[in-house]
Amino acid sequence: MTRSAFFSFFYEVFKKALLVLVFVNTAPLLGQSSVAVLEYGGGGDWYANPTSLPNLVKFATKEGGLDIHSAVGSVSAQSISLFSYSFLHMTGHGSVSFSADEAAALRTYLQRGGFLHIDDNYGMDPFVKKAMESVLPRAKWILLPKQHDLFRGPFSFPSGLPKIHEHDGKSPEAWGLFIGKRMVVLYTKECDLGDGWEDPEVHQDPHEVRLRALQMGTNILHFVFRGQIPWTN
Repeated sequence: MTRSAFFSFFYEVFKKALLVLVFVNTAPLLGQSSVAVLEYGGGGDWYANPTSLPNLVKFATKEGGLDIHSAVGSVSAQSISLFSYSFLHMTGHGSVSFSADEAAALRTYLQRGGFLHIDDNYGMDPFVKKAMESVLPRAKWILLPKQHDLFRGPFSFPSGLPKIHEHDGKSPEAWGLFIGKRMVVLYTKECDLGDGWEDPEVHQDPHEVRLRALQMGTNILHFVFRGQIPWTN
């Protein structure tokens, strides 16, 4: 083995060991209701809707009774800070891809208790499912019925996922990826919840539409942070 090959091998081993060490040291944070936007490659604008998640956190804290850290971060899958967040939100308008190392890190994150919500801001759909195959190759997408706990509380959505922006005029859909019986990824499409969470002047949505988006987002956070147990009034 050449000197350069040796140092390259040593670096990869060290990087993986560091990731494990970070997880061991930050694993307790997975129960502390902290959220972040997931950065990703491929050309899509992961930074879209900058006011969305902070607004949702404020609403869910005030109206949903959740205790969530007010500071909303952004993090890449390979960052040592990944495991500091119990909830990741991913959005954008274009292509999405993960490197092999990013996919492996996300896989570990999800296996160890993390949760990823992907909200198509219009244009992600052709790329999302292929990208997630690299993260959870054995998991199968399941279309969530309108009777799912996500739509039961604390705010009731008897018709399922609400329609916030029209996009292609199709019905909104919520899809899940599971590890065992635990949902680890929620994908919302033809809905655009994130646009509804933005500051009112950004899209000038009617108050009722924006309220439904924030309430649905609060349901998602409740579902994740209360351990996905069935909702009871």
